[in-house]
Amino acid sequence: MDSLPDLTFGQRLKVYRERSGKTRAVLGGLVGRSAEWVKAVETDRILPPRVHMLDRIARALKVEMSALVGELSDRSAIVNGPEHPALASVRDAVNRCTISGDTTPEPLSRLNDRLAAAWRARHQASDHRTVLGALLPDLLRDAQRSALTYEGAERRRAQALLAEALGLAQMFLAYQPAAEILWRVADRAMVAAQESGDPEALACAGWFLCQVHRDAGDWDTAMAVTLDVLSTLEARAADANTNLLALFGALHFEAAYTAARAGEEGRAWRYWDHADRIAQRLPQGFYQPQTSFSRVIMGAHAVTVGVELQKSGEAVRQARRHDAADIPSRPRRARHLIEVARAHCGKDDRETAMANLRRAYESAPETVRFNGYARQITLDLLSGPPSTRSDARDLALKVGLVS
Repeated sequence: MDSLPDLTFGQRLKVYRERSGKTRAVLGGLVGRSAEWVKAVETDRILPPRVHMLDRIARALKVEMSALVGELSDRSAIVNGPEHPALASVRDAVNRCTISGDTTPEPLSRLNDRLAAAWRARHQASDHRTVLGALLPDLLRDAQRSALTYEGAERRRAQALLAEALGLAQMFLAYQPAAEILWRVADRAMVAAQESGDPEALACAGWFLCQVHRDAGDWDTAMAVTLDVLSTLEARAADANTNLLALFGALHFEAAYTAARAGEEGRAWRYWDHADRIAQRLPQGFYQPQTSFSRVIMGAHAVTVGVELQKSGEAVRQARRHDAADIPSRPRRARHLIEVARAHCGKDDRETAMANLRRAYESAPETVRFNGYARQITLDLLSGPPSTRSDARDLALKVGLVS
């Protein structure tokens, strides 16, 4: 019988860690994570770890994994989400090492056009992950070949395009059971961006690398990466072109997001304010394809800051000020609606949370299908009041939570 049936996973972990006499720093060291990450799990700021990490934690605490997770064992596997059918082919493309440019690479202008088309498809398609899964293997192969084959200025341009292709791959790999590939992609993108000498490539790669560190609970490194890239770009910001200016703004929001995840309220809103001022300098209607940074996205960003700070009332207030339909990207709109659903859950408004999840699914079903928070909320609503149970079951069927 479960001795801790009413505790969240994070609360349960804290109980067993303290019973073992280990500090957060000690447990983190034993499982290859930081004390900050352990705190994030214990306070339920991030989703429960996947099975392989649960096993390492259980061994470190000298408890059975079934005791550690209790009734959450099946639930954790469900919430973590499925593996996309295209993951194997994308993983293979990332892992393949091109040793020599044995064939003539395509013109860089053509590779650039293909990447631009892939980003458009990613924003416009409801099944955006499936679309990317089909495009990425060839794009990654051709980008790697170009970076190896070209010389001089063309090689530096090819490195920038390779960094962009790897960023696109990171978009596909997010929420997939492929942490080791995700890290490899983010690291390789930063190396390629540095080799390119292109400030826009560097800004994008820094934006992506920050996210990987933050999602792993390493907020200090996430912030350090972001601030290092911002410092590098500072001198160029005054007369930057529109795209670089938008990337500069996106990095300021990443700093806000990271501060919010760490519970640093004043710092989070200061960085959001910096980002918002930069957004107001952008042309009306401009939408940066890699980061979604734009005027219209700042409302969604405000919701995210509120949710991460666990200020549900503020997040809901921000959500009411902005129309999700104004976000032109289908997956980004869906992700925003999931954040709005999280905010309403924080206020125990399950009906509105369910309504926002339905809207998210209508915008981009694959975002809901693979997003851990969306799956978690749907699962919670299955055992909620009758007013939401039917809709929650319908959504759970659609995203594969129940059969």
